[in-house]
Amino acid sequence: MSTLHPQVERLRQARDRVVRLRGRVEMSEAAPEELPRSREWVARETLAHIDEMLPYWLSEIERVLAGATEPVPFGRTPNDLIRLLTIDRDRTLPVGELYVRLDAGLDRVVRRLLDLDDRQCAKRGLHPQRGEMTVQQIVEVMLVGHIEEHCEQLTLSLDPGMAARA
Repeated sequence: MSTLHPQVERLRQARDRVVRLRGRVEMSEAAPEELPRSREWVARETLAHIDEMLPYWLSEIERVLAGATEPVPFGRTPNDLIRLLTIDRDRTLPVGELYVRLDAGLDRVVRRLLDLDDRQCAKRGLHPQRGEMTVQQIVEVMLVGHIEEHCEQLTLSLDPGMAARA
């Protein structure tokens, strides 16, 4: 079994949870004109962020794996301009496209994570805020925990009372 099999299963469960919300996302309000930087995100913005963060964090894991000297600098902070501009751009995409991107991004992440061995999972990176982290910790915090948090955020943005039932 892959070292990261439990995390991969949680990623799949998170995707399934987001997929179950699709009908509600399609019926939800469109992204407002106001950019999402100074308010709570609507469902489409949360989905746009999930779509952009999956390939981003996989690429950062690849950066750590390829690094010759540890710890390898990696990552970004919440105010990263490219992150914000990508969400601003993609929040108005059709919901169907956001879901296609979710599936493609998550499938790619899962395939790669299942290929990693113990040695690779132990490689160390250096995040600008969180400090030193192993690849396994990066997967846990930046991918798995992150998407689980956004599943909750998505649920709450669709129906505050729904969070307890999801």
